[in-house]
Amino acid sequence: MIIYADMKNKTAAGEITAEEVRHVATLSRLSLDDKDVATFQGQLARILDYIAQLNEVDIEGVEPTTHTVSSLKNVFREDSLKPSLPVEEALKNAPERHQDFFRVPRVI
Repeated sequence: MIIYADMKNKTAAGEITAEEVRHVATLSRLSLDDKDVATFQGQLARILDYIAQLNEVDIEGVEPTTHTVSSLKNVFREDSLKPSLPVEEALKNAPERHQDFFRVPRVI
C-alpha cells in the first residue's frame, strides 16, 4: 500500500503491511515489538480509510475557516494598572528566599 501525503482523489484501499508500519516507526524514531506493529497496522489502516471517506465529501464552494463558529470574536479587556502584592505577602509561603526574591535550584 502506498501512503499518500496528499490524499485528494486517492483511496486507502487494502491493508497496511507490517513493513510499512516498521518504516513509519523508524521515521518516527520509535521501536516497536511485533504486538505493537500488529496493533498499529490496524489503526493506521482505519485512519487512512477515514481520510479516504473525508475526501469523498463535496467541499466545492466552501470557504476555508479558521474557526468552526465564525461569529466568535476575541474579547480583550483594557489594560489597567493595578497595585501588585507587597513583597512580604508574595514571599510569605516561599520555601526559600534571598532578599526580595524566590530562591530556586540552579538550572544549567
